[in-house]
Amino acid sequence: MTEAALRDAGVIEGDVELLAEAARVAGALRAEVSKRVVGQHQVVDGLLVALLAGGHALLVGVPGLAKTLLVSTLAEALDLEFSRIQFTPDLMPSDITGTEVMEEDRGSGRRAFRFVPGPIFSNVVLADEINRTPPKTQAALLQAMQERNVTAAGRTHELPSPFFVLATQNPIEQEGTYLLPEAQLDRFMLELRIDYPSREEEEAVVLRTTGDASPSVDPVLQGKRLLELQGLVRRIPVAPSVASYAVRLVRATRPDSGPGFGRGSGGSTVPAGSGSEAGAGGAGAGGEAAAVTKRYVAWGAGPRASQALVLGAKALAAARGEPVPHLDDIRAVAPWVLAHRVIPSFDAEADGVTARQIIGELLEESRRWRL
Repeated sequence: MTEAALRDAGVIEGDVELLAEAARVAGALRAEVSKRVVGQHQVVDGLLVALLAGGHALLVGVPGLAKTLLVSTLAEALDLEFSRIQFTPDLMPSDITGTEVMEEDRGSGRRAFRFVPGPIFSNVVLADEINRTPPKTQAALLQAMQERNVTAAGRTHELPSPFFVLATQNPIEQEGTYLLPEAQLDRFMLELRIDYPSREEEEAVVLRTTGDASPSVDPVLQGKRLLELQGLVRRIPVAPSVASYAVRLVRATRPDSGPGFGRGSGGSTVPAGSGSEAGAGGAGAGGEAAAVTKRYVAWGAGPRASQALVLGAKALAAARGEPVPHLDDIRAVAPWVLAHRVIPSFDAEADGVTARQIIGELLEESRRWRL
């Protein structure tokens, strides 16, 4: 787009150059990551969206798909401080956040406590195999991920900025693992699924990783500039129709409303057509639920999902150098934003229907909505 068109779209003068730089940086980061990671282009795009939007991401995939390599390479290309936390069953909250230690002044003999920061005090934090530690330790990340600070011994310590938690999880191994609580899953802006590479990509991986060459990654963006790009994403205008579509899509994932929030007293999903006001098409969230939601969803996404959809769409538009997001941007980020926030019902599990399949059907249905 020309500068005149950008200004007509509501972009202020100083942001015209930032938009162009956002597109350049996105392309440069993709190029640097591709030096070490073959394929996984959608996952890389998802990470770029999380970075530009200032959100956290959960990478889900079986072992050996370069999840850790992808995160560490991205941190190196961003020229940010990087730390890795290997989550294990014996990990304690203080191993993540830090602890108070007693120190004695040799001159005066006075003793005082000093806070020693943990590995969470970094720009990019890799929470490797996050589901291998008990909920008590997982909860140590809640405050850091939401409020960007840590409280220890009654004192609040600010985390560095920018700050991202990029966690990995193995979806097939259950031995010695703990389910992530819904409250923590909701802190992750995106859930990115890493699939097996194609045959050609796997051949390229084998040839690249069995030789003696080790490609170097050049930093393309510093933390201060990244913060400016994040500010740009926040300033990007969004059309009321796009925001309305995002909210309607999220509300369509909620099967019911009212005191039970879609569950009966025994914990089972309230069946469709049960006679509740919302389920019968009332003014509550249940009146906006899609048919697939009423049949297969036990719990839908909350308002944080609506915010993540709009922010993600803005970041996706900025990565292309465009000044405003479109409906297709909302649809593109919807599986990343909604799949881990939608809890399938017992009927869905019995029929083998996954959360991503539910979101896919919702997106198809949403194309017929009158906006």
